[in-house]
Amino acid sequence: MLLAVDIGNTNITLGVFNTNLETQQNSRIEIIPIRQPKTTPLTVSWRLSTTPSATADEYGTKILDLMHYAVIERRQIKAIAIANVVPSLTPIFEELSQKYFKIKPLIIGKNVKIPIPNLYDNPKEVGADRIVNALAVYARFGGPCIVVDFGTATTFDCITKKGEYAGGIIVPGPILAAESLALHTAKLPKVEMAKPQHLIGKNTVESIQSGLYFGYLSLVDGLIERLRTDLGKNAKIVATGGLASLIASDSIFIRKENVIPDLTLEGIYLLYEKNQQ
Repeated sequence: MLLAVDIGNTNITLGVFNTNLETQQNSRIEIIPIRQPKTTPLTVSWRLSTTPSATADEYGTKILDLMHYAVIERRQIKAIAIANVVPSLTPIFEELSQKYFKIKPLIIGKNVKIPIPNLYDNPKEVGADRIVNALAVYARFGGPCIVVDFGTATTFDCITKKGEYAGGIIVPGPILAAESLALHTAKLPKVEMAKPQHLIGKNTVESIQSGLYFGYLSLVDGLIERLRTDLGKNAKIVATGGLASLIASDSIFIRKENVIPDLTLEGIYLLYEKNQQ
């Protein structure tokens, strides 16, 4: 089994996959579009809070506890692959991989072959999560496509018809915006990101929620509309991340069936399998 780890600024998502060998799929994995939803052998997934000060032991014991309740034994984990945008946690997860699983992890970005062309001016600047998202969505749907990932930052990543990573857009996420608003104003409170009952707020909390929800909804749809002008009107729109389902409920372009919570984990799995060939 493969333990896939996506380390984000706010959350760490983990998933356990049956590997290509275990599912007895002996054919080579090719990153080619199949133009229809494709499932990967994900057994279970979990989400933890990102705590940069936590030790390898703290993370290691948490992961073992999660595995215990999922009836997965540590000896069943034969490989670990990690996508990380918090550099200080790389040595922590390398240590826990060695200490708790006796495995040297595959760190995406460290001498890992990426099976899609990267058109960024400096390809090393692209976060590992963005690359694996592009890989996963192209494997599912082909191109052109746009991945909207609602994390600490909201990212829009574009994949061409040829399967190239074309680049994208980065904006602060709505939760980050809410925190910044509360931090830098004297009287405005921090509020939960939620859809308000009315567009025109009748109190301060409702007014802020309206600005966050409808403001980000308009931002997302507006940017997608512009990106479709460049990529083509037939570009597939896929969303992932914690707030994807909430925004998709009123989005013009994001369909509920194209919200894929474990998209990044799928991309890590595909990249791991590709690097075993």
